[in-house]
Formats: sequence, C-alpha cells, structure tokens
Amino acid sequence: MKILQVVQFFSPNHGGSATSTYELSKQLQKKGHEITVLTTDFQMNNVFIDSLEGITVIPFHCQLNIGSLLISSSMNKYLKENIDNFDIIHMHNFRTYQNIITHKYAIKHNVPYILQARGSIPLLSKSKQKKLFDLFFGQTIVRDASKIIASSKIESSQYHDVFPSLNSDKIIHIPNGINLNTYLNLPKKGSFKKKYSIHSNEKIVLFLSRIHDRKGADILIRAFNYLKNDMTNIKLVIAGPDDGYLERLKSIIKELNLENDVIFPGSLYEKEKLEAYVDADVFVLPSKDTYESFGNVVLESLVCGTPVIVTNVCGVTEWINDVAYIVEPDQFQIRNAIFNILNDNSLHEKFSLSGRNLVLTNFGWDRITSQIEKSYISVLNS
Repeated sequence: MKILQVVQFFSPNHGGSATSTYELSKQLQKKGHEITVLTTDFQMNNVFIDSLEGITVIPFHCQLNIGSLLISSSMNKYLKENIDNFDIIHMHNFRTYQNIITHKYAIKHNVPYILQARGSIPLLSKSKQKKLFDLFFGQTIVRDASKIIASSKIESSQYHDVFPSLNSDKIIHIPNGINLNTYLNLPKKGSFKKKYSIHSNEKIVLFLSRIHDRKGADILIRAFNYLKNDMTNIKLVIAGPDDGYLERLKSIIKELNLENDVIFPGSLYEKEKLEAYVDADVFVLPSKDTYESFGNVVLESLVCGTPVIVTNVCGVTEWINDVAYIVEPDQFQIRNAIFNILNDNSLHEKFSLSGRNLVLTNFGWDRITSQIEKSYISVLNS
C-alpha cells in the first residue's frame, strides 16, 4: 500500500503523536509499504529526517500560527497535485490545519482516511476555540472518516461526548504502543537514588507525568502523608514538567510538613527516566477524571518491572486489568494500595513480573502496527 501519514509535528523532541507516527511509519515500511509523512517544519530536526531510510518526510514551512493552527499553504498545493498517488491516509491528532486541508482533498479525490485523535478530543482547555473548530471543520472530519482509532473505551466515550451523532461502528479500539528496544537493557538499580541522595533502604513512590491538577498528584501527596504514619523509610518522587500546578503542590507539602520527604527532579528523559522507573518500588498515576484516554507512562513503568497503581478513570486500565492495582481517585484507596504493594513481597513480585511480560507480549510497535495495518486493509476492502 501507498500510505500517507499526516501529523502536525514530526520532530522527536515533541514526543507523543510525533513519536507514535514515527514508530508506526517505521514498522509499516518494514512490512513493505510505501510511507510518506506530511508534517510541518516547526522545530524540525533535519539530521533526524535524513536518517530515516525508506520513509519520505515532507516538512512544509509554517507561515502563520493562528490559535495553535500551523498554517502551511504549500501543503495545500502538494495535496492538490499528489493525493491521488495514495491508497489510504492516516490523520493523527485532531484539531490541526493539516487535517483540515487533508480532509478537503481526500473527499474531493475519494481517498479514504483513518482518524486517530490520540487523546486530543476533549474540550478541556481553549474550549471556545475548539468548539469553533468543530463547528466549521471537526464535525465533517469525524463524519467522513472511514474508521476512527480509539486507544480505549474512555477515548471512545470522548468522541461520543463531543460528537453525539457519531456512528459507533466506525470506532476501532487499538492501544498505544511503546518501543520495546528501549527497555530490553535496563540500567542497574541505585543510580537514581544516589543522584538524589535517597538511602538505599528507602522505598520510592514514583509519580511521573505533567504536573497538572487533573493528574491527581495532590491526592497522591495526601495519601503519602497518611502512609507516613505507618512507614518511615519512604520517599515520594514527583517528576515531570510543571503545567501550572507545581506551586500548589509545594504549598500542600509545606502544610503537611513533608518537605524532607518529597523530591521534585523536574522533567526526566531517556536514561534518567529509566533509572527512576528501575529504582521506584511502586508507580502511581492518580488521575482524577476521564480525560486520561490512555496513559503511556503506565506501560513504561510496567515494562521496567515496577508495579503500578492507577485510577479507574484512566483508559489504559482496560488493557492491564490483571497486572496492576486499580483504584478510585481517592487518597485512602491509594494509600492502602501503596501500603499493600510495599509490604507484600509476593504481591510486589507478581505485579512486577506479570506487568513486564504483558507489555513485552502485547504492546510492542510490531504488534500494534499489525492491528493498524488490518484496519487499513478493512477500509480498502469495504
């Protein structure tokens, strides 16, 4: 097949959709398909692009940024002249200029497309701007898609919440994937503890995500405070970029007299992130509401052999139900779950081994790509 991938960003620095589109394109190319990626030149890494053998990447120059829409008029010309060369299109994210233009020419030239919003459907921020996009463009992009990929039942519900008339038969459930090669040779234990002066016999409770109210780190801090009444040899590590909530967390920590027990290392990348997962005794994702359509950090922790506690509002729970501790976003339930995992060696070992095996077996990009490839074939045969 000749497959067109459309994504707003393709630089590896952007993570998320950019990384997923790259991994998917790489695996599809290995399967013998011809892959072209249309994207923007925003923070583009030309060395990275030049290293991609067998994948054609066309970064269009951004002339304007209007309300987070990166306008590239040259992409309009390219699609007008070349869209007939493709069998199928895969559009990533949702509210982008790239999807507006791709939709226009896909419909005009009768080229089918699959939409994968990757968690960007909810109207959580900039809601007026998003509603305007949906009114003028979003409704028809969703309506005309041959198939829509949702990473979970929660993401499927998000589509229906915003677009109630959406035909449920269009939605297929395919989880996110991760690059397993990253986790085959993990760092030795102790490096993260040494760097942050955590004693070797102290246990680490790890949170690694954006520091935002909806991520629930405040609930985790209060759960940790109750845990300190029964366990003294523990540290709480809250890692990730500040998304407007860091000062609030620090005030809670001061109020509870936990300044010496909570560590903020900031954003962690590559080796240091792996070191944090490996040294952690338990990982907690205490999200508060159903905006968390998946939660890749959960897979990352599991494949590192670190037991996971995750709230039942996270989409990833349907895929990991048997290998993780799933609780409500409640400080007492989270406290009890942490206590049980840290004080029951057999339970800890069970979650550690079964979680890693589950991810290695089911969430590699080769397996996820095969599922997406089947959806392409299904669309073309329908």
